[in-house]
Amino acid sequence: MPHPPDFLVRRLRLRHLELLVALAEAGTMRAAATRLHLSQPALSKMLVEVEGSFGTRLFERTPQGVLANALGQAAVYRARVMLGELERGREEVDALRAGASGVLRLGTLSVTASVPRAIAHLRHQVPGARVQVQEGRVRDLVQRLLDGELDAVFGAITPELLASDLLPLLRPELLLADELCVLCADGHPLARRRKLAWDDLSGLAWVAPPKDTLVRQALMTAFLNQGLPPPEPAVEVLSSVTVGSLLRLDLQLLGAARLEHAQDEVARGGMRRLPVAPAVPLPSIGLYTRRSAGEAPPLVRGLAEALRKFGKPARGGDASKK
Repeated sequence: MPHPPDFLVRRLRLRHLELLVALAEAGTMRAAATRLHLSQPALSKMLVEVEGSFGTRLFERTPQGVLANALGQAAVYRARVMLGELERGREEVDALRAGASGVLRLGTLSVTASVPRAIAHLRHQVPGARVQVQEGRVRDLVQRLLDGELDAVFGAITPELLASDLLPLLRPELLLADELCVLCADGHPLARRRKLAWDDLSGLAWVAPPKDTLVRQALMTAFLNQGLPPPEPAVEVLSSVTVGSLLRLDLQLLGAARLEHAQDEVARGGMRRLPVAPAVPLPSIGLYTRRSAGEAPPLVRGLAEALRKFGKPARGGDASKK
């Protein structure tokens, strides 16, 4: 006989969900028991209860410890999401009790011109809104989104993510166009030029991110498309903040950056975006949300509207339909 829809709700406790996550992360019964402040017999009994509730084995026992099988990985993933949502609920209730009208947990690129303006606009529209911003690489932030730690991620809609197994779990919405930009300080010899080609930049000193980044790959493509050897950067650094600092300190350097970073640096002053043709596009930037979470919360929708207002629109809509 099939179980009723609320069977797991009646059988499982929050402690069972914590057990699933602890076992998956710790890898041994002993370590998981220590983490949950339980005896090993008590933990073993709970695991029997969990697997009995699901009606199947979720973890394989080996001499080295325990390992979640395919079914267990699915259960662990959902457990992480539910525990993350509960933590979000606690944070939001605390914030509402303290006078906030809502909480938005946003993951974003480390340097962006659109996000600060969008947040300021959102807080003007919803004065009591609280926004928690976490910066990092899109792939890491997307995982935190799927784990329920974030409400949305602002970042590049990359071919890698569109082709990955994560796509069915995500709802990526294209918002802003992006392209490769070349930056230099006001005192650079090329700063006053009104028209440049890529061969004008050949042989010059560059600061650029590592080869595994979209910006560096676009820089290499820009030169290769013109039959030119790609530059080997004088300085290779991932931090966008460090790129900006170096360009202001060393007037001989050119910098490769995405449009969001370039706009931010130019707005800060002392920096120029060089008019180099032909343009080299980068994957559009958008907002990732979790598909299983249903309709995006009002603050997420408000942020998306503000980002459209302040950025260069991207073509298309829901990238998952592409």
